[in-house]
Amino acid sequence: MPATRTGIANLPLHYGKAPRWLFDRMVKLSREITIAIVADFGAEEMLRRLSDPYWFQSLGCILGFDWHSSGVTTTLCGALKEGIKGLEPDLGLFIAGGKGRTSRQTPSEIERWGEKVSLNPVPLVYASRMSAKVDNAAVQDGYQLYHHTFLFTLRGSWAVIQQGMNEINRYARRYHWLGEAVSSFVNEPHSAILSEARGQVLNLVASESNPARTTIADIATEQKPQDTLSDLKKLKTLNLPSHHPIGVSDLHPDSLSKILLSTYERRPRDFEELLGLRGVGPKTIRALSLLSELVYGVAPSYRDPARYSFAHGGKDGIPYPVDRKTYDQSIELLRKAIHKTKLGIREKNEVGNQLKRLVR
Repeated sequence: MPATRTGIANLPLHYGKAPRWLFDRMVKLSREITIAIVADFGAEEMLRRLSDPYWFQSLGCILGFDWHSSGVTTTLCGALKEGIKGLEPDLGLFIAGGKGRTSRQTPSEIERWGEKVSLNPVPLVYASRMSAKVDNAAVQDGYQLYHHTFLFTLRGSWAVIQQGMNEINRYARRYHWLGEAVSSFVNEPHSAILSEARGQVLNLVASESNPARTTIADIATEQKPQDTLSDLKKLKTLNLPSHHPIGVSDLHPDSLSKILLSTYERRPRDFEELLGLRGVGPKTIRALSLLSELVYGVAPSYRDPARYSFAHGGKDGIPYPVDRKTYDQSIELLRKAIHKTKLGIREKNEVGNQLKRLVR
């Protein structure tokens, strides 16, 4: 299905992991909440809610994890994956990927499930790969991806929750994707974005970057590699404008010769196909972006796509007053879900008391 990015969240890096006693309970409660939502609204609705950064953050709070920690991403996704284990075919909901090494197993996990439930894995594997490519190369914001969770249903609907780390500012940025409504991976895919910090970003998925995307694809396919390399070497002697967030200090034209020859020979039809080629990464896209702006006069966008911060605002009005309507809707939804769970009376009462305290 077509894709729409639904959000980005910036979170401070917190090291360590959830204690076993807490994670076990997160697994149990997340399983029952998932069952309740899928039973009432369907698996596709579960994807929509998880792809909303506000709702995702709220769920992490209800499960008892830090509201502002980067660890909520990996821990919550891990709890959900563990929680529905064995129930996937019944729910019609599947979760692949995870943190670090596990994220690289996402394509094989998708393919295994596709074989088991007679679902074509090819478009799902493509969506998984392209969402990671976009957030690593087309949006160059200084955050290196280290977590990638891919969720999909029997109907082929999908969502992505992935996270990148910036060791310099010690923040993590979370990227949400939902496979609905938008036909392009590379043109304004965001609909809701969380972030606590903004910076200078090479944003090639902004709508105003459309001319630059076209120029970049043309450079890679129409201009001879030796001419492109010659232009890049000339850029090494230029002084870039002060607003430019990407420099030429780490630009090594000779190291790009092989990939430029490959793009020239393979002739990708457009920017998306160029981005999807094996070997085309951040340095290639950065080099072609510099050529687009400084040689051909077609500048990409440097607008950071981050727009919002935190799940429901702060009690002291920072970064903005609590959105009570959204907060109450989240609580009511989870209250109904918990009411339908199979938790023991004691644990159900404990969770109910937590919700009452949140309402107050």
